[in-house]
Amino acid sequence: MSKTVRWGILGASNFAKRQMAPAIHLAAGGELAALATSDPAKAVDFVSMAPGLQLYDSYEALLADPGIDAVYIPLPNHLHVEWATKAAEAGKHVLCEKPIALEAGEIDDLIALRDRTGLLIAEAYMIVHHPQWIKAQALYRDGVLGQIRRVAGTFSYNNPDPGNIRNRKNIGGGGLRDIGVYIFGATRFVTGEEPEAILSTQIDWDGDVDTTAHLTAQFPSFHYTGMVSMRLAPFQEMVFHGDKGLMKLSAPFNAGSYGEARIDLSGADQASQVWRFTADNQYVQQVEAFNTAVRGGAEFACPLEFSRGTQAMMDMVFDAAR
Repeated sequence: MSKTVRWGILGASNFAKRQMAPAIHLAAGGELAALATSDPAKAVDFVSMAPGLQLYDSYEALLADPGIDAVYIPLPNHLHVEWATKAAEAGKHVLCEKPIALEAGEIDDLIALRDRTGLLIAEAYMIVHHPQWIKAQALYRDGVLGQIRRVAGTFSYNNPDPGNIRNRKNIGGGGLRDIGVYIFGATRFVTGEEPEAILSTQIDWDGDVDTTAHLTAQFPSFHYTGMVSMRLAPFQEMVFHGDKGLMKLSAPFNAGSYGEARIDLSGADQASQVWRFTADNQYVQQVEAFNTAVRGGAEFACPLEFSRGTQAMMDMVFDAAR
């Protein structure tokens, strides 16, 4: 595993500038090598971070560079499948922002492309690489909660800006697509279960964009309650509730920036325990895991099949709402 993975980024988005470009730059086993943007002003911060950065004025030009091994795609949601496909067809490994697709069937096409090319194509679902979620999954599998009966997830922030891409339906915006993937995927990651039915939905709309969504679902072993909103004060929490114990993650999705990443475990038959994770950067950990997988090491923790399961639940919610 001596080869350094040379990364290119398609588009100079704010999220790429703040989180993923620094993560690629810092992650072991890789190098931030290229950026494609039609706006040179947006490249300034990227170049200051990585002075040797190669700039391209089009996505196609970057994909044609034989020296680029992998691309990160932070484009608007409706462009993810198109450019993930083009990148893989150009021989690049792909890490694409979530949601990697707008319908589960589109991920089937990406799975077939991955299998045909032998390239790693994956969704940037960073939380599964964070130690707090790895620990939460281990605690659940060890049976410390007993028989699980309830899972509850909440994720909210307040973004009423009509010009923001999250508030534009025609490019795949909306609260469910932006942050519903976290509460859905986290539930599936820890429990290993898939929803059997969506029992109820209540969605607030601003034009064609879902801004707040309440839903309940039935999984084989438990009842699920979820809420996501782009119109409420910031809050996030995941709770896993069994007959022997309760496990709460109080900064489950934006560890560090929202609050301290920690797991609180309590129960009538056991002493309360707390695990704290203060020094972990889940974006760096995600890129390092990707680099390792590309270089022939451990398998990537978020394969397309996992992403398809989360998108299938998303499709169920929208179908129920209709």
